[in-house]
Amino acid sequence: MTDEVKHKCGIALVRLLKPLEYYQLKYGSWRYGLEKLYLLMEKQRNRGQDGAGLVSLKLDTPPGRKYFSRDRETGSDAINAIFKRIYTRWEEAEKLSMDAFNDPQWAKQNLLFAGEAYLGHLRYGTFGSNSTNNLHPVMRQNNWRTRNLVMAGNFNLTNVDELFDTLVGLGQYPKEYSDTVTMLEKVGHYLDNENQSLFDKYKSQGFTNRDITDRIGKNMDVAGILEGASKRWDGGYTVAGMMGHGDVFAMRDPWGIRPAFYYHNDEIVIVTSERPAIQTAMNVEFDKVRELPPGHALVVKRNGKISIDRIREEQEKKSCSFERIYFSRGSDREIYRERKKLGELLVPAILDAVDQEVQNTVFSFIPNTAESAFYGMVKGVEDHMVERKWKKLRELNGNCDQEEVLKIMTERARIEKVAIKDLKLRTFISQDKGRKDMVSHVYDITYGTIRAGVDNLVIIDDSIVRGTTLKQSIIKILDRLGPKRIVVVSSSPQIRYPDCYGIDMAKLSDFIAFQAAIELIKENEMQHVINGVYKKCSAQKDLPKEEFVNYVKDIYKPFTPEQISQKISEMLTDSDVKAEVKIVYQSIENLHKAVPDDLGDWYFTGDYPTPGGNKVVSNSFLNYIHGINTRAY
Repeated sequence: MTDEVKHKCGIALVRLLKPLEYYQLKYGSWRYGLEKLYLLMEKQRNRGQDGAGLVSLKLDTPPGRKYFSRDRETGSDAINAIFKRIYTRWEEAEKLSMDAFNDPQWAKQNLLFAGEAYLGHLRYGTFGSNSTNNLHPVMRQNNWRTRNLVMAGNFNLTNVDELFDTLVGLGQYPKEYSDTVTMLEKVGHYLDNENQSLFDKYKSQGFTNRDITDRIGKNMDVAGILEGASKRWDGGYTVAGMMGHGDVFAMRDPWGIRPAFYYHNDEIVIVTSERPAIQTAMNVEFDKVRELPPGHALVVKRNGKISIDRIREEQEKKSCSFERIYFSRGSDREIYRERKKLGELLVPAILDAVDQEVQNTVFSFIPNTAESAFYGMVKGVEDHMVERKWKKLRELNGNCDQEEVLKIMTERARIEKVAIKDLKLRTFISQDKGRKDMVSHVYDITYGTIRAGVDNLVIIDDSIVRGTTLKQSIIKILDRLGPKRIVVVSSSPQIRYPDCYGIDMAKLSDFIAFQAAIELIKENEMQHVINGVYKKCSAQKDLPKEEFVNYVKDIYKPFTPEQISQKISEMLTDSDVKAEVKIVYQSIENLHKAVPDDLGDWYFTGDYPTPGGNKVVSNSFLNYIHGINTRAY
């Protein structure tokens, strides 16, 4: 992706189902759980470049002993920094007594992070400062083990204001105004209620306080707690957590907006944000890793009992298609196929853009997430060329010599690696005051790949959001090769509406598609459209979110996608660019052909799965009109 768009975030939950001695005997290490967590986090590193954190839980620790251990770190190398600190402490202990260190019971009693459950988190922040305090896992501490709560998640809620007011109405004083703290305190409130209810029940039956504590842990209704806490959550979320007595859980929103996958055998339970991470860490087949159903929670009780419980009524599945296009690792079997298909389906539009001149066209891609779509595009071009060769051969009707046949048969798509990303330069310029000037050198080109003045250059990207890097850097750089025409292809459709469920695309004014539509409105003297949308959005600003309508769709209605793409082409082409520039976007129809099972497309269509989405886009438009440069939730 040429534009910097951040995603929020990744989780890894590990729950061992056997005593540590079991893993020492079978695998030669009681550190089996933490080692798996490290692999799961590393294999999801793409989901966290701002920071990371992890918590471990020891089961059955005596009073006075620490059972939760937590470490968090900011920065792109956070995972390594955290695990280095943990292993450095362990290595020091090993030097003191190797025999003791290799004893699982001694390790559990004396070493931090030697436990049976782990929760890891990778942060790719869309909002808030990048400090340790903003990193997950977050904790809600109490002297009662059954009231202790740790949570981490990949989420955004659109109605934090409502939930915050509810907590205040209960008499609470949340320490922050954020969805993280709000969710933690909401679950914590229902956890407290469950504790109190069970305490009162067993107290009336004559049990001692100590006996009651054990019974609360055994009989706690974790699914009921999550059901009550999430009743009014509006947004996309995958959340994992642990209670101090040993119950662990992972839950997913009713629309399946944010991803969650799980695996378990008789030794271990794992939940992650991505399937390939589990496949690699556990060396298991694709079908062994399951998707957590929307609106459900996976719960592992202290005794190891595993259940999948419905906590919210499952809605029409609207899992995020942008996960498939860009954010998730391309090593997933289905995602790889989908990305290739996205590239393949673009071929007819690409051929139209180059006037069917395949022989005078070079095909390439913008590194590195568009590579899978590039392979699909090449397949589509090759299929087209096979048909064209066959047509030529039939037209010859046998009246040809061997040389002519050979010439036809050896025609092939011209494929080159044209754009090269300079990662070291990017690191440097992010700290430089002259970033805008230096950004034009983030990408370099391979000279000699284009016949100047003759060839078209087709280059595919996975998405075009703001178009900033295209305009300031890529198009200018590609123009140095002297192509007759530059066709920039987006494997995703035009991004027209803000996301409010966890992707850093929150402001309408940032989107090149929105800017292009506004320009077309002005050029055609149709300002009444803007005024009409403004009046409608203003009229509903005090309504309950359930009554909001996405009137911003009216901004795009007067124009075809092709007209908006043409305007985008003009806006992204500086006057000093000599080549003709065309922008080609994926269609919504082809998106759903390529990605048939993940129908969340609100950033393309404006069809938000939750009422809060319509409220966000309406407020975002009002912010644009009033010149307020902030997100609308």
